[in-house]
Amino acid sequence: MRLVLRLLANAAALAVATFLLSGITLTAPTTQGQVVTLLVVALIFGVLNAVVKPIFTLVTVPLLLLTLGLFLVVINALMLLLTSWVSTRVDLGWSVEGFGTAVLGALIVSVVSFFLNAFVPDRRSDRRRG
Repeated sequence: MRLVLRLLANAAALAVATFLLSGITLTAPTTQGQVVTLLVVALIFGVLNAVVKPIFTLVTVPLLLLTLGLFLVVINALMLLLTSWVSTRVDLGWSVEGFGTAVLGALIVSVVSFFLNAFVPDRRSDRRRG
């Protein structure tokens, strides 16, 4: 259940970024198509964040330390661009144009998903109840 809620939170965060930034496009013609597209894009984004992001983070530890963690914004932007690349390869109709848009999009997605995920129960709190 928690994973579904996180997927919905990420889809909502991606939707906010999509509708706020003209450089992120969603070409599904119907509302239902847009919702399905955003859910699939959120799933791709989540998988890439779980698999690829830790590798990027590990490789860039010196830059992360040098920039006091601010390089994570660049890594998040790269994850958004990678999600866009995968989405265009499977013809989902969702894309990010340019690195600048990806940085702004990553900031929006991070802030929105942070607030939305605050309402998702944590695994540790589930263990305390049981």
